[in-house]
Amino acid sequence: MRLTRTSDLWWKNAVVYCLDVETYQDGNGDGIGDFPGLTQRIDHLVRLGVTCVWLMPFYPTRERDDGYDITDFYGVDERLGTLGDFTEFVRTARDRGIRVIADLVVNHTSEHHPWFKDARSSRHSAHRDWYVWKDEPPNDGPKGVVFPDAEDSLWEYDQGSGQYYLHRFYKQQPDLNVAHPEVRDEITRIMGFWTQLGLSGFRVDAVPFLLETDGQTDAKQLPDPHEYLADLRAFLGRRNGESVLLGEVNLPYNDTTRFFGDPSSDRGDELTMCFDFIAMQQMYLSMARHDARPLATALRERPEPPRDAHWATFVRNHDELTLDKLSDNERAEVFAAFGPDKDMQLYDRGLRRRLPPMVDGDRRRIELAYSLLFTLPGTPVLFYGEELGMGENLAAHGRQAVRTPMQWTPQKAAGFSTAEPDTFPNPLVDGAFGPQNINVYTQSRDAASLLSRMRLFIDRYRETPELAWGNHRVLTTGQDAVLAHICRAGDAAVLAVHNFANQPHTIRLDLAETAPGAQLTDLLDEQHTALQAAEDGLFPIDLPPYGYRWLRMDTPADAPETTTSN
Repeated sequence: MRLTRTSDLWWKNAVVYCLDVETYQDGNGDGIGDFPGLTQRIDHLVRLGVTCVWLMPFYPTRERDDGYDITDFYGVDERLGTLGDFTEFVRTARDRGIRVIADLVVNHTSEHHPWFKDARSSRHSAHRDWYVWKDEPPNDGPKGVVFPDAEDSLWEYDQGSGQYYLHRFYKQQPDLNVAHPEVRDEITRIMGFWTQLGLSGFRVDAVPFLLETDGQTDAKQLPDPHEYLADLRAFLGRRNGESVLLGEVNLPYNDTTRFFGDPSSDRGDELTMCFDFIAMQQMYLSMARHDARPLATALRERPEPPRDAHWATFVRNHDELTLDKLSDNERAEVFAAFGPDKDMQLYDRGLRRRLPPMVDGDRRRIELAYSLLFTLPGTPVLFYGEELGMGENLAAHGRQAVRTPMQWTPQKAAGFSTAEPDTFPNPLVDGAFGPQNINVYTQSRDAASLLSRMRLFIDRYRETPELAWGNHRVLTTGQDAVLAHICRAGDAAVLAVHNFANQPHTIRLDLAETAPGAQLTDLLDEQHTALQAAEDGLFPIDLPPYGYRWLRMDTPADAPETTTSN
């Protein structure tokens, strides 16, 4: 397909890379990552093939929730640098062809934010109604609490003003009252400020909680939450037409698709992208069962987004690996397979682990998961360190287990800082997945490393726009363990096949829709190996244990010179 068709919607076949500035690279030797350090590491992302960096919160904070308890939406945490350092990073990234988006965390503030300090000073203060107050909290107990290990209520009593304030998250993070017009105006000013400094959009944190569309409390209901979200999208479009809103919406498919925009519109006028939490969770269930059917079912049921909207796919993100949309029995299966110890689990709904330790470092299963990431329809999102196969450190508290310092070299401090490791924001990973074994320096010099394989995946993904833009269909394979799906755009089509089993499988696919004499060309094979149909018209495809193939459908006239094989 013509690349000129894809250039306006840059995000539809982007490669997004999420990182935390404070754990990526220390530039001044104080043990804390910062923007100067991050800027010096930008070429690693260029070589990897990243086209968009997503920054976790870098704003001033009291560090009560890893930066999500924000005290100033218009600044940079002094530990991480200055506004000048931020803009220099964005400029350098743009120079390398990389856009930058950042977390938009406006469903709450820190209790130390000047707005809340003013709000709690008097019931008649200027910012009082910027938050949600009640004389007596609703009798809802812990219903809707996000962090059940730390909180047992949505409401906290404020001694000074004699009322309770709403907090979906920690008590030190009072919820903003988004139903208040002045708060909505302030949110647009925040977005406009950072867009003016070069951001290409935002990852919107906890969208359903921001808009309170679930009906669990009537304390800050918007007249029409989706109309407000459409207003934010329109504002962003006016300020910067290329900007995106990537939404964290962990709901069933039918509820999530409402956040793309008006169902009657074929374009979408709210969130540009929504994370696909359902397929991610079903992928882990498929991996636990060695059975492709859970993931295949999810993909068949997944609604098509509007034409100019897209799903965002991921193997894991910066939070716990949530499994909340699985049934209790299904979740127990995944826990048993990948996190049987209670210390590996979090909130009874997820895992605080990275994939490589879950599968005992089995490269076949690691590659299988990331092959799926880059071939399933959607925009792939990587969490820093995934390109290396980094592990977690369960000695860190809660979600911090997977937010360990980036591993650049095999030295004691992992090349992250010249300071002593005990000054780092989180402890380094140790053992088999520690920096002495898993690091950028070693893997970038090894053609057989996971980093080299990830670079190949990204190269082929970027060369194959059908994966992002094509019409997607799951095929019948005749083998429960094997998933096959095809992405077609015009006359071009790409087939991806994945074997979830620890045994080889041969499948025979009916691809009668192809032109007579068509062949399949292996995109991951430097020899451009071609597969021909058998006499019965079916294509036999061999897959080793946990094997995968990316195959372009070519007519003889279009096919490259190939080596023929079954």
